[in-house]
Amino acid sequence: MKIVKVIIGSLCLANSASAFAPTHCTTSTHRTSSSSLHADVAEAESDVASITTDPKEAVKLFGRLAEKYIMLDATAGMCCYSACSDCEYREPGGGYRMADQSSARPKWIPTYDHRAFGSGKEHTTKWNTDIFTEGPAVTKEQFVERVINMEFAPPLGGPYMAKSAADIEDESAAAALFDILAGEKEKLTRHRMGKEMKVLSGGEEGVTWNNFSTALGAK
Repeated sequence: MKIVKVIIGSLCLANSASAFAPTHCTTSTHRTSSSSLHADVAEAESDVASITTDPKEAVKLFGRLAEKYIMLDATAGMCCYSACSDCEYREPGGGYRMADQSSARPKWIPTYDHRAFGSGKEHTTKWNTDIFTEGPAVTKEQFVERVINMEFAPPLGGPYMAKSAADIEDESAAAALFDILAGEKEKLTRHRMGKEMKVLSGGEEGVTWNNFSTALGAK
């Protein structure tokens, strides 16, 4: 009988405590280092699900931000590329992990702002140089203006767009890209842009047209 009374008393105490609890709760947006990248990707896809962009307008942005060169894995540069049977730099599909890659046309938006290898190779991205010209953060207005003023080159992927036809008159796609990258923040930092690009790329070192067009709803 005493045990029953103790249990009932505990329940009453719990109910009394809950009466003083807030009627709402907040969810922390902080992610620990063990959070899965897949969860970030799923959240990003959910956030942009309602965005729809004309593919031609999206390719105008991609052709400004994408590059012909990207730096990948610094250790891969140690490979002799002689098809050794026990090579640690071989991919499961038979290819090699590469230190860097080049393309005839702009193909990737690197997820880093600047990268340097011990070999002496280094690369500063277009978006870092052309967008963050006066500091580590930009407003939406600054972002849109600077992206529009970046030089365009017909990229690899998306509908073909000649340079002469790539002027941006409708700023909505650039504004939507800012919202994707900055979230609810009033300013976009260099660090956050790289971080969000990494999410859009699915954890790869560069955002391809497929990643980019999906994020902007330009399919």
